[in-house]
Amino acid sequence: MLDDLDRRLLRQLQADPGQSMAALAERAASTPSVASRRLARLREAGILRGTRAVIDWRALGYSVEVSLRFTLDKTQPNAFDEFIAAAREVPEVLEIQTFLGSVDARLAVIARDMAHYQRIYRERILTLPHIADIEALMHVARLKDAEALPL
Repeated sequence: MLDDLDRRLLRQLQADPGQSMAALAERAASTPSVASRRLARLREAGILRGTRAVIDWRALGYSVEVSLRFTLDKTQPNAFDEFIAAAREVPEVLEIQTFLGSVDARLAVIARDMAHYQRIYRERILTLPHIADIEALMHVARLKDAEALPL
């Protein structure tokens, strides 16, 4: 279980993952050596899986985002595995989720513009295996974009 110092360290790390160990420790009311040991323990426990750069793909010229919801033809025993493996190979697929229910999977796809999206859809998405049905949802606005946990 997490104690108060662990929570403070994780909160501060979520707020600014690029800060120095000294700054992180100071903001979490700890020392750099204690903070370093605690973060190492959290990594070993699998709680802290890493830090990453978050890139605004819109700033790089990708203006279209589409969520594609798939129902798969599950008459083949490896339908999910083959679909997921093929979807991972599409560079414009940012996220893959699987579900229980009438929708089996969702892909988040980005494209530079609608013409680029149409090419991706025709050449890469429609060729994915075991598709029974696809529903496309065009993203209009992102109203909340937070990954920080309430620690």
